[in-house]
Amino acid sequence: MDELFTGEQERASTETAKCPSCGADLVYDPETRGLKCPYCGTEEEIAGKKCSEIDLEELFAARANTWATETKAFRCENCGAQTVISKNEISKCCAYCGASNIIETEGMSGMRPDAVLPFALTKEEAGKSAATWAKKRFFAPRKFKQSLTVPENINGNYTPSFTFDANAHGRYSGRLGKYYYETRTVNGKRQQVRKIRYFAISGVYDAFYDDVLVQASEKISQKDLNKIQPFDTNSSQKYSPDYLYGFSATQYTRDGKTCWEEAKGIMWAKLRTQILSKYSYDVVEKFSMTVSYDNVTYKYVLLPLYIGHFSFKEKLYNFFVNGRNGRTTGKVPISPLKVALVVLAGLAVIAGIVAICLLGGNS
Repeated sequence: MDELFTGEQERASTETAKCPSCGADLVYDPETRGLKCPYCGTEEEIAGKKCSEIDLEELFAARANTWATETKAFRCENCGAQTVISKNEISKCCAYCGASNIIETEGMSGMRPDAVLPFALTKEEAGKSAATWAKKRFFAPRKFKQSLTVPENINGNYTPSFTFDANAHGRYSGRLGKYYYETRTVNGKRQQVRKIRYFAISGVYDAFYDDVLVQASEKISQKDLNKIQPFDTNSSQKYSPDYLYGFSATQYTRDGKTCWEEAKGIMWAKLRTQILSKYSYDVVEKFSMTVSYDNVTYKYVLLPLYIGHFSFKEKLYNFFVNGRNGRTTGKVPISPLKVALVVLAGLAVIAGIVAICLLGGNS
């Protein structure tokens, strides 16, 4: 992938921040939004600066802005996850599966991020959010819920994503339908017959989209990421390695060009919904639209995720927690008995409706 340059080249730091009091490594602390010594409690502020938007053309330009000078990359031999950590830190386990068989890779750590949305929740707060979420899963077994405690194996990991701003200009045409009813006499009985009255539409529609978010890693799906949104990406800070101390980051597997194409699809769908909302209709027979985009900007931003798992009957069930608001998604065990009862209840309702219809027809 073409690498990105976002302004004046910065001299990359390769040293972990040291505590001025005891000499231990400082880590990023979500509570204070600064650096903190885990041993003596010394705190240091991070001179944060809000990240600005970057012209899309910079994303497609051939630049040499590698992240490798200040990070190192690891690959998990168990699940294949590739993560990066600060140069002088030691990675003990995989953030995704918890496996310890990870190896340092010679590959590039990838493109240096433009922005980072720092963690705002602590690991303990994320664990409580995950446990609360899991207890509300209807199909989860009762024994699983009763055994739930705040999970201990949680890792803070930044997931890569791209956000896009754009003015979208749509030119559309289509044919919509509206239901109406006519009364007819069939076999001596009066009945309501539904029909459709069609009408043509066409026009132009403009809209501005702010921070359309596209996931750049395959380790968490766009669907799962959407479940724990929003991420307040307009609050993202200009990237600094300080935010990575004590955390890891996932390498991107989908480059900026690929993510831009997906973002255009998201904006196209949003524009279609906005246009159709102007009309009163019941059926879309056909709809076509061409869209152009201008004043497009982007950010390559790291989003804060807590990744962990629940253990039940010797199986692991992963979950993801938004490191800003605590929203959680993931997997929990499913009770076959609960599923069977819901299916039987549904069949009973259907049978009741059929019986009512048959009795009504015979009356």
